[in-house]
Amino acid sequence: MQLDPSTAPPALDPARLRAWWSHRQWLDRPHTGATAAEVLAATGWARSVGGAAPYLGLFARAGLHRAEVDAAVAGLEVHELPSARGCTYVLPAADFALGLAAGAAAPEAELSAAERHLGVERDEVEKLCLAIESVLDTADPVDPTTIREAVGDAVRSLGEAGRKRGVSTTLPLALGLLQSRGRIRRVPVNGRLDQQRYGYVAWDQPVRGDAADLARRYFAWAGPATLRHFRWFSGFGAATARTAAAEAGAVPLADGSELLVTHELAAEFAEFTESEPPTEPHYTLLAGIDGIHLLHRDLPRLLDPADAARPLPGGRAGRTFGGEADPQTHVVLDRGRIVGLWEYDVERSEIVLQPFVPLDDALRDAVARTEAFVRDELGDARGFSLDSPKSRAPKIAALRACSPTGR
Repeated sequence: MQLDPSTAPPALDPARLRAWWSHRQWLDRPHTGATAAEVLAATGWARSVGGAAPYLGLFARAGLHRAEVDAAVAGLEVHELPSARGCTYVLPAADFALGLAAGAAAPEAELSAAERHLGVERDEVEKLCLAIESVLDTADPVDPTTIREAVGDAVRSLGEAGRKRGVSTTLPLALGLLQSRGRIRRVPVNGRLDQQRYGYVAWDQPVRGDAADLARRYFAWAGPATLRHFRWFSGFGAATARTAAAEAGAVPLADGSELLVTHELAAEFAEFTESEPPTEPHYTLLAGIDGIHLLHRDLPRLLDPADAARPLPGGRAGRTFGGEADPQTHVVLDRGRIVGLWEYDVERSEIVLQPFVPLDDALRDAVARTEAFVRDELGDARGFSLDSPKSRAPKIAALRACSPTGR
């Protein structure tokens, strides 16, 4: 089934598609007054890897300050959970059950691998799960070292073979299972999302939702999108993704199109793309793993060809920006197009910018706003947990060399 010809949009140029994706991602205008939960429900779960991405995304979309986001985390209005593909995302409370269901297969797969390769038995891990639950309560987080000491011999070392596979003891296997079952949750020790030191508390969160439920969310956030895009986000196999998309009502834009859109969005999409495209720039500074990219993980769709051919900042000779699966720096977006790269220089307390477009007042203002946010509220804008001022120094130097302002 495809869209009715009377509602199907005409052939789309990339700029109109990009503008639509930007519109659906709340990146075409500030949604001041929206809560963190409302932003995430409307635009999609925010990937979290111990970096600044969730903060930057919520600031860009709704002007939310770090204290507001941290308060939402503390109040369980939003939370970081293992979700799609077993990866951690920040989700709104309404999606906790679905997020856990979407990620449930990953810890099971890790346990199965440990059974095959490390001699771990499911029974010992299940007994360890019970022991962990017995030492946790719902109020005071307990760190992994204290948990290990409290459960004693219930945790077993997996020796050199385990270290080679990245699982030195049975504790992570049990913690992963308990999180996926909604029995425990991981709490950042200082309440911040841009670090990876955690304690654990007891929880009683239902886990429910199926592939079609995830597809409905996904195509509302990311459509039009292809089955390949949906498979990347969900981790589903081809048959499961195809069935889920069909049950969610995602249909081709037109005969032969790989792009799918739901009936619910079809009329709005057609109206948007048939109208005059936005002419005024609206710049936002985002993390490289922001949902505008990562929901599809198809970087060229956000790039003009000339920008795709640009050298990768700080990369080896011959590597180009558009040749990467993911941006290796943070990005500047305008109407769905990546129009620049940036990093934060901690030593100088400033953003280092490489624009792909002329540096106008609107872009200067966007940089200044984000620079103040990072400097005053975050202290840094790490891309991921192991990112540091030292590790990103080559990229900063490369960006500065291309900056029209020398900074």
